[in-house]
Parts: sequence; C-alpha cells; structure tokens
Amino acid sequence: MAAEVAGAVEIRGALSRLRRTTGLPIAFGGLVEAGRRQVRISELTGTNTASLRSLAVTSGNGLGGRAVALARPCAVVDYSASQQISHEYDIPVAAEGLRSVLAVPVVVRRRVRGVLYGALRTAQPLGDRTLGAAVAAARDVEQALVVQDEARGLLAAARPEPAVVPDPGTAWEQVREAHAALRALAPRITDPELRAELLAACGLLTAPAREAEAVLAPRELDVLAWVAAGATNAAVAERLGLRPETVKGYLRSAMRKLGAHTRGEAVSAARRTGVLP
Repeated sequence: MAAEVAGAVEIRGALSRLRRTTGLPIAFGGLVEAGRRQVRISELTGTNTASLRSLAVTSGNGLGGRAVALARPCAVVDYSASQQISHEYDIPVAAEGLRSVLAVPVVVRRRVRGVLYGALRTAQPLGDRTLGAAVAAARDVEQALVVQDEARGLLAAARPEPAVVPDPGTAWEQVREAHAALRALAPRITDPELRAELLAACGLLTAPAREAEAVLAPRELDVLAWVAAGATNAAVAERLGLRPETVKGYLRSAMRKLGAHTRGEAVSAARRTGVLP
C-alpha cells in the first residue's frame, strides 16, 4: 500500500508538469494494480466530470490498454472514431468530452507500472512536441519509481535475519555500506513518508549520539558514511551526484568539527560519537 501511495504522488506531479509544459487542458493517469493486468485511473487534473475516476483499463483495451500491451506511447486524433483501438471505454471518454488523446506507459525494468494520459476536447493532431513532453514526464516517474524500489530493497536488506548469524566483521561492513547507501538515496526521495522512513532506518544502524559532541551537517555525514565504507573521493562524488571538490570540502569540514587530521581519524571519531555505525 505504501508503494502505491508513493507512486500515486509521482503520477500526480507528472500530470501537473505535463499540463504545464504542453498546454493540454486535461491529464490523468494511474498505476498498474499489483497482480493484475490493468491500470486504475486514480489521478485527474483538468477534468469536468468524475467519469474517468477509478476506471480500470485492461491491458490491450482502449488507448491506455494498447499502450500497456505494446509498452510504447500511443495517440489518436479522434478517440470515438479511431479504428486503431477497441472501444470498451467510449462512454466515460465521451462523458468527459475527450477527442484527441495520448497515452504514455511508465516502464520500469521492462515492466509497465502505470500510464499517463493527455487530452483535448477537439479532434486535432497533438504533435511531436506534445508527445515528447509526455514521454519526458513518464521518464520522470520511472526514475522516481526506480529510486523508491532501491530504497525499499535497502530497507529490507537492512532488517536482520534472525535465523542467520553472519561473521561479525562482514556484518558490520554490510551495515556500513547499507547506511551509506540509504543516506545517499534519501535526498532523491520525493515522498516525505518514505524519506522519513529511510532516515529513521539510518538512525537504527547507528548508536545513540552522545551529547556535547560535534554536530555534522547532513551532507558531511553522507560523505563520511561513504568514506567509512571505503569509497574514494571520486567514488563518493559519483554516488552523491557531487563534484569531487565539493566532496573534499565536506570532508574537510567534518574533519575539523571532529578534531581529526586524517580521513581514518574522522571515521573513528564519528563512530565513537555514534553518528556512524
């Protein structure tokens, strides 16, 4: 359920961007329901009726179902008269007064996860620019879903398996790598609840911070977490999307706050204070 809610937030944001960048008056969409070959339209903007809300679009049926089945964008100039699609949904489409419609699938790791629609109430070609903007909006959703999937995978991996007793040294290295990866993902999560869950998981991987110790800024801690996992400055920069010079600056600042003269001393001091595992 949490994954569906987070995905709906991304769909909603993409629809707003789609209308803003294309000037299309109507946009709507939704996610593929888990375990079923159908899209549930849950997000609508610019509509005048509720005829499309909660509509279940089966793969292969209608314009959106065709986009799901082919895993590629589809468009029609006049929905009700088009011979390219089946017409199971003509009644709700006509109730909203839609004519020209496009549908772009959201594809993550070769699996369709949702569909974005844009529409006009007049029958006219939508054009390559409009279709390109719709595809770009879908790509934004795809990237966000990939990040969310990675975050959930890391959260699941960070939960201990009670039946397995790993080597202590190896276990701690895995904990440190998970901590660094979780902190790196957190700023890229747009859903506030999932981001808070990630940061809470980071806190569970460290000891309670001692009072009156140096307080590291979030980015300083992100950098130090990857340094503790054995990454070079260049590798840290790549993983955090920063410039190497910026990484060096954060590392120097963290070292100064911790009273350390080397990277290793900074990591050790951070572990003593409980801000690193």
